Amino acid sequence: MTVVEREMVADGVLQVTLNDPESYNSLTPALAEGLFEVFADVRHARDIGVVILTGAGRGFCAGANMTGTGGELPRADGRGPVGYIHEYQEYLMDMVLAIHESPKPVIAAVHGAAVGGGLAIAQHCDLRVASEDAFFAAHFIRVGLSSCDLGTSYWLPRLVGPTMAAELMLTGRRVSAAEAREIGLVNRVVARDDLLPTARDLAGQILENSEFGVRFTKVGMWANLDAPGLRHAMQLENRTQVLGTFTGNMTEAARAFRDKRTPEWKPM
Repeated sequence: MTVVEREMVADGVLQVTLNDPESYNSLTPALAEGLFEVFADVRHARDIGVVILTGAGRGFCAGANMTGTGGELPRADGRGPVGYIHEYQEYLMDMVLAIHESPKPVIAAVHGAAVGGGLAIAQHCDLRVASEDAFFAAHFIRVGLSSCDLGTSYWLPRLVGPTMAAELMLTGRRVSAAEAREIGLVNRVVARDDLLPTARDLAGQILENSEFGVRFTKVGMWANLDAPGLRHAMQLENRTQVLGTFTGNMTEAARAFRDKRTPEWKPM
């Protein structure tokens, strides 16, 4: 069984499915390795414009594997207890950063649980669509650890605000799909049967734009999230717009507007 499956579901749209339903798609070494490899491949794949990330079975991802099964971590061989866990954390960090740093937008399509490491994976995606049965939780604190794990202490305050993030991280309570939409954690809440079609529709809307525009919008937006000030952010924007004029796409957009047709974007 392949624990991470990939399938082209439309032109330019790759669907990546966490496929270990017996463990609720928990973060075993095998699943983490599979995700990392997929996103390493996606990075340079010219036929992929958007990625949809979802889970098989009852839910998206239940986070840490609590059974002790799911494979070994060769890079931690020979280490003591502290060294092993630290290496495993670094391994998971590489995996979620590969998702976030993909130059292609990533849409999480979440049903059932996205808790602990599953919440972290969803947060590292650019957009999140949830079915009505989805729920989210920073469950790290419920197993005696800190809720500051796999980027949650970075992303959650930025997504829902520091006050709400503090509540969710300190209590570890569940957040329903409806509440997640209300606090800004997800973009859409839809019926279960509409989950993947909604994600594909969002992907299609993104792909209507130029390759340059999509890539540099994603890169620029997340880079400027950490900008030290407005002027710094605008300087990056200015240079991006100057570079963009050399693609010829702005001229093509003007011609298409005059001709009342869809632009034919030039590739990067």
